[in-house]
Amino acid sequence: MGGSGTPPPVRDEKGIERLSLGAALGIAGAAVALVSPIVFVLIVAFAPGGFFTFQTTFVQVTGALVIAGAVLLLVSLFVYRRAFAQLRKVDRRFLSASVLCLIGSIGFLLLIVSATLVIGNASSLLSCVKGQPSHALTCLRSGNALGAYTGLAGFWLGWLGGVGIVVGISFAGSRFGRGAFYGGAVTYAILLLLLIGPFLNLLYPVPGIRYLLWGVPIFSLLGPALVLVGSRSATPVAAPS
Repeated sequence: MGGSGTPPPVRDEKGIERLSLGAALGIAGAAVALVSPIVFVLIVAFAPGGFFTFQTTFVQVTGALVIAGAVLLLVSLFVYRRAFAQLRKVDRRFLSASVLCLIGSIGFLLLIVSATLVIGNASSLLSCVKGQPSHALTCLRSGNALGAYTGLAGFWLGWLGGVGIVVGISFAGSRFGRGAFYGGAVTYAILLLLLIGPFLNLLYPVPGIRYLLWGVPIFSLLGPALVLVGSRSATPVAAPS
């Protein structure tokens, strides 16, 4: 790791700074794209009334929140990838994380496109769903196949980007010796598992889905928060003499 160019400690420092920024953007994106819509859906399910009913305005507002949050998460994933690419210069293990985050960025772009298509077809989608969220994907597929398949591809590519974050943050924990990084990696991993439940619920009813929905906003905020704590306390690794 010796040689010419920028010494490893400086590269580490830049990587740490980008991890911190990526985590901060991740908190903001999760609050807008995941926490708010899920809270809205839970209110519709358990205390419906006024705006909080399954109708066109509700779907349009929720879709707009998802789009805004997805943009923030896309930028967060991009910054995470930049952090892992920076750290890859001194530790080749970060290469896989960087590649997976790049794949995830494509997925979030597709999710933004899909959410935009859903908003544009909210009325017809609602008339087909008839209050049964588990019918949403089938109705979207029959009414707007492009939006449905774009969303499916976007979800799984974005999910792979989440795997990249888990891998990269785990390596950061190993490199910088910060337990908060390990905690963030585990929390992100749990979040990825929880997200599979609501996605499957679009295909067929999943028992206990409400409990999974409660877990998603909690872990979506806790994961980047732990990464932020770890990055704030991490210090560059000294260059070998």
